[in-house]
Amino acid sequence: MNGISTYTNLIEFLDNNETNFIEEWWQTIQLQQYDVNIDMVKQNGLLMYRLIKTTLTENIPENDLKSLAYKVAKERVEAKINIGDFVHNVNLGRTIIIKHVFLTALDKEQLREAIEQINTSFDLFCYYAVKKYTVLKEEEIQEKNLLLNETHKVKLTLLGQMSSSFVHEFRNPLTAVMGFIKLLKTDYPTLKYLDIIDHELEQLKFRITQFLHTSKNEGAQEQRKEMVTVQHILEEIVKFLYPSIVDNDVNVITNYGPDAQMVANKNELKQVFLNILMNSIDAITKKEKPKEIYVNTSTNDGYIIIDFSNNGPLIPDETIEVIFEPFYTTKELGTGIGLFVCRKIIEKHNGTIACCSNEEMTTFSIRLPILQKDTSNIQE
Repeated sequence: MNGISTYTNLIEFLDNNETNFIEEWWQTIQLQQYDVNIDMVKQNGLLMYRLIKTTLTENIPENDLKSLAYKVAKERVEAKINIGDFVHNVNLGRTIIIKHVFLTALDKEQLREAIEQINTSFDLFCYYAVKKYTVLKEEEIQEKNLLLNETHKVKLTLLGQMSSSFVHEFRNPLTAVMGFIKLLKTDYPTLKYLDIIDHELEQLKFRITQFLHTSKNEGAQEQRKEMVTVQHILEEIVKFLYPSIVDNDVNVITNYGPDAQMVANKNELKQVFLNILMNSIDAITKKEKPKEIYVNTSTNDGYIIIDFSNNGPLIPDETIEVIFEPFYTTKELGTGIGLFVCRKIIEKHNGTIACCSNEEMTTFSIRLPILQKDTSNIQE
């Protein structure tokens, strides 16, 4: 700069109008009533005003600008203020100062230099403040995500403990009841309602198995794999659900591609297919006719693709994003673990599961690797 003598009148003018500047700026900036650091805003504006005066007599005090910018950024994050409001307020201050500069008796060259210096200082301040604000916001988001993940882990641990207790308390008597029902069906094959009782008990067993898979210790005991044909499993599940399909007046249309075999835990795949089909039936229960579910299979590039589609209501995008997360449910009496367990099982089989939805159709799509010809060991 040209030294203090060049801008003596300007500095004196800014000194004399400091209070006017701060009040004018304070009356025009965007402020939120919930700003926990609102008392610091006017003080920060005053500090910035004085730093700008310093830039007119000395080299730009970059370290001081950075220090103030970091302080303000931290306070804005704490106050949960939008970065756009912050930048708007800073630029209001810039505009008012430059307006004041135009009121002084500077020649054209001095005016150009002064405005250039002021703009450079404000640009540096905004750069450092926004950069620091962004870093602090990212750290805040990471901390929240970490907290959410830890909360999920705690919930899963508790659910695993509950599952283990639940299984031991209910599985043994359930097995006994199911055994006696089979004996009754053998001894009295024409006895009414035994098929209905047997079906409902199987449904109850399925629900218990869902909890079973949230417990690591219990799940580890069911790791046996074998060669399975996906189409055969699907046919079994559709047959098993026939009473529910008829009761709800649902039309299930199947379109199976080439037979595809894979090494898998058959019971786990049954659980996945059963859960998705039951969800599909639930989704269209209250719909007017036609109530349609489509089960399609195809093969591509070493994978079998199983699509379960229904013409039920649209699933919003925000729901699809979290639909496979534990404890998330849209059902009044849902547990929020069904699709979570499905995802765990499919990923354990080196596959993927996804959902897409529009006004006409909702589809759950599963990709699983097909059995390779050189597979020699199908036991695990």
